[in-house]
Amino acid sequence: MKPAVHFVGFRGEEYWSAVRVWGKPGFIHVGNDNRMRREMADGDVVIYANGCEARPSDRNFSDLKPQDRENGV
Repeated sequence: MKPAVHFVGFRGEEYWSAVRVWGKPGFIHVGNDNRMRREMADGDVVIYANGCEARPSDRNFSDLKPQDRENGV
């Protein structure tokens, strides 16, 4: 199975910079939370917008689908 690419914490133009390097992500996570960590599988690639946050947030964030980002959400 091909590893999935997860983008975490992207809010603006840095998203498109990451797409140029890594391609479009399979998952877009608004923030680092426990649910995001449960969705990751061994071998997946995780790209953090502002570096890796050591501790996940206590609250869960909504996730975006890649097409949401393309539609300006």
